[in-house]
Amino acid sequence: MRPARHLVGWKVVLNDLGHAADQIRRILATPADAGTDAAHEQNDALWPYLSAWAEHSYIVTHLADQHRTPAPALTSDEQQQWTDQAQAAHRIGDLDPFESWYDAQGRLITLAYLIENDESTVLTLAGDLDAPGWQVLGRYTTEYKAGQSSPPPVPPGILRPDASRYTPRVATAEIILQDLIQDITESRHSGDVAEILLSAADNTGHAPGPLTRTQQLITTAAEFANALETRQGQHVAARLGVIGKQLDLLTRELHVAAEELGATVAVLPPHRTPRPRFVTPSPLALTARPPATAPTAAAPAHRQ
Repeated sequence: MRPARHLVGWKVVLNDLGHAADQIRRILATPADAGTDAAHEQNDALWPYLSAWAEHSYIVTHLADQHRTPAPALTSDEQQQWTDQAQAAHRIGDLDPFESWYDAQGRLITLAYLIENDESTVLTLAGDLDAPGWQVLGRYTTEYKAGQSSPPPVPPGILRPDASRYTPRVATAEIILQDLIQDITESRHSGDVAEILLSAADNTGHAPGPLTRTQQLITTAAEFANALETRQGQHVAARLGVIGKQLDLLTRELHVAAEELGATVAVLPPHRTPRPRFVTPSPLALTARPPATAPTAAAPAHRQ
């Protein structure tokens, strides 16, 4: 492979997998009867190495597929013609990307439909479609031919190097939004609802509120979009950053509204009675509603 900044990382991971394979062979060299304490200890010892292979073996799989015979390249004139045509279609929305990956040279490869006169051609493109300089590498009649003839994909990247689906997750008390909605529908005092609203926006306790979790979700998604290292990814990351700031403002407004609601020291009026479970109320009982405000008492007559 040509020199590229990702090769160093791949070599480290491959060496790591080699070490894990050696340890697996070493541990399995001593047989242990199933169900015994020795078998449990053996399983515990194997787990870190097996999980490493389960999570990182995709790198080996992708690299093994690099030895593919490349398709005949377009001539320089053909490439320029199709590139101009594709870029013109992209400007008017007639280029429809549907799959992308990186190749061994570090180029972003994209498969896209070029739509012309109600007919579509599958193009292989190299480069960021939202930045200048991208070009067409080939044209094909089907997705399958395009995929087989294009530069093969290399292992995709990850957002955070230390992230692992096999790492035990720390149990955190979570506030479920549906539970908060149900709590509000069962509340009778304004102070109770105010506390529920404050818990929804809480970011200080051991049980983060839904708004806090939503903000964490948006922040992580923005980090991912920026890590794509494309112009459109940076645009989306900036948009998510704005949404995060708006959510932060919304959270502060919710705090204020909750405090104002709690300060009302109010209770629901008594005419809001529960629905009977077994007796059907009369139509009058269902439609009768008290006046919006209590009637004003008649003023005493002034003495002459």
